[in-house]
Amino acid sequence: MDSAFIEPTLDAGGAVGQLVLVPGLGCTEQLFAGQVRRLARHSRVRFADTRRDDSIAGMARRLLDEVDGPFAVAGLSMGGYVAMEIVRQAPARVTRLALLDTTAAPDAESARDFRLKLSDLALRGRLDEVHEALWPRLVAPHRRTDGVLEGQVYSMLVATGGGAFARQQNAIIGRADSRPLLKSVAVPTLVVVGEEDVVTPVATAAEMAGLVPGALLTVAKNSGHLSSMEAAEEVATAMEEWLTR
Repeated sequence: MDSAFIEPTLDAGGAVGQLVLVPGLGCTEQLFAGQVRRLARHSRVRFADTRRDDSIAGMARRLLDEVDGPFAVAGLSMGGYVAMEIVRQAPARVTRLALLDTTAAPDAESARDFRLKLSDLALRGRLDEVHEALWPRLVAPHRRTDGVLEGQVYSMLVATGGGAFARQQNAIIGRADSRPLLKSVAVPTLVVVGEEDVVTPVATAAEMAGLVPGALLTVAKNSGHLSSMEAAEEVATAMEEWLTR
């Protein structure tokens, strides 16, 4: 994953510092392709590396080591877990927080067997079966026949690779409960969720937004769990307003 900065397209007076985007499970920077151009008008943008560590804490530490100074951070799904962990480890360095289609709760025990099964398939190189199991859960029902979108999602999984996917699943299983943490967040915070997200539903997003003082909640219409791809313009607008307000 390319971790180089994308420089802002406005002059320095229009920029608001650094922005780190954190992809979700089995995803790459392509997850935010619909937002980067608009966000880069205002900030230096880079992507977090989530493929080398097997814990959310490790992913957060790597990012904190690789990025100098303060920054805004936005993450989708697993990326949201990493973003919250960054706030836990270095709250003074986070200037803004955006949580997309994610949850602050720890992983459910009932999800463990499913995650381990997918990890085993990934490690055996059977990424097509991993994708087949995940795809119907990732997007709104009307997008399940969208061949272009499905191809993009599958290509991100292949680019992630089986080993990294298994490490990410292990990290997700062991993630912390971040609900108590959210009550202490004191920076501009945006919570985004697809209105048809079955993985982290609207009620989950509303709970998170209610925990953070002053947080804004955006419900992306006609979107499932991958709101940044399914409702790219709506999410871009919400994130640009969050980054500049």
